[in-house]
Amino acid sequence: MSVYRIRLSAASEDGGPAEKAPLPLPAKPSIAVLPFTNMSNDPEQEAFVDGLTEDLITDLSRTSELFVIASNSAFAYKGRHVDVRRIARELGVRHLLEGSARRAAGRVRINAQLIDAIAGDHLWAERFDRSLEDIFAVQDEVTGKIVEALVGRLIAAPVRYRPSNLEAYDLCVRARALGLQTALTAKEAIFLLIRAIALDPEYAEAHRWLALNLWLGWEFWDEPMNPNRARALAEAQQAVELDPNDAGNRWVLGVILGHEGRWAESDAEFDAAHKLDPNHADAWAMQAELTTEKGRPAEAIEQVRRALRLNPHPPGWYYWMLGQAQYAIGDYESAVQTLRRPETYRATSRRLLAASLAQLGRLEEARWEAKMFMISNPHFTIRHWSASQPFPAEDVRRHVVEGYRLAGLPE
Repeated sequence: MSVYRIRLSAASEDGGPAEKAPLPLPAKPSIAVLPFTNMSNDPEQEAFVDGLTEDLITDLSRTSELFVIASNSAFAYKGRHVDVRRIARELGVRHLLEGSARRAAGRVRINAQLIDAIAGDHLWAERFDRSLEDIFAVQDEVTGKIVEALVGRLIAAPVRYRPSNLEAYDLCVRARALGLQTALTAKEAIFLLIRAIALDPEYAEAHRWLALNLWLGWEFWDEPMNPNRARALAEAQQAVELDPNDAGNRWVLGVILGHEGRWAESDAEFDAAHKLDPNHADAWAMQAELTTEKGRPAEAIEQVRRALRLNPHPPGWYYWMLGQAQYAIGDYESAVQTLRRPETYRATSRRLLAASLAQLGRLEEARWEAKMFMISNPHFTIRHWSASQPFPAEDVRRHVVEGYRLAGLPE
């Protein structure tokens, strides 16, 4: 059984935050896949069940006729007893998929049901009891049935590569949860992904996450630029070569190419990502950073807004991208408000908060935030940062450097 229930009352029973204002429904059929419940007695299977949920979201989001909420926002409701109608209102969708899974003795048992959260109707429900080796076929079957129920029969999206080794899959699923957090979690993810690739050298997703974590290490977390920079690019390119039909592979290569100053190639990869998966919120949010650096912060703000609609409960770095664009356009008050959100406040984005405060003349606050930033980033210098950033729009680079200097960050 799932932890989500249709109830007459819309009040939360989990002690969570007050209900948010409802988001308007999109014009196209809309859906959120709620985290499946782990019905196994083994807590070690939690990551597997979460991975199943994430893969269903990924496969559904590749259907351009659907509006699909990103996994980060869906997982905001994990383990909480919340009325499904409230969830649907907060996420701005009409349909929810909920279910459970049990993995044991080489088999996987999945229960899934599709709900019209507004009408309170069950549109489709089914049970699957298959060999564990058939897990990806079951994912494809569930995806196909949901798409058919919501929009009818469609031409199938290009096939994504599926791993040939289930241990490699388990390792990659664990690494997914560690990405884009801290330097320590990135190192843990790299360790897991190297092992996954050793087990399945053609596992494109593992190469993609390895590329991203290697890039984050040298770009943001004081890891050596060499050989991590060249290796990140090579891993991202290999991921696309192995599976060009995975939007995640495309946007990761796109952001790394952008930071190499290879703008036309970067744009082509992001265009391919959006075509393959128009619902990929991370792709829209990450592209916003490069759009700002090109001198188009207003467009970058719209890209982040689009990402936030697809992912209303995003990871903190979305607000970093938004705050950077707001700073670049000169809206320092909004930048301060954005960068002081708890989701991003103590992250590397703090240096931009310091710059925004400095531009407002609030120098005491700016220098305090700069000092707090330096505690966790003791090797940061303006010179190194400026030299490592692409910034085809030189006026944007100068604008950021000016803010850093005003805030008292070291040259």
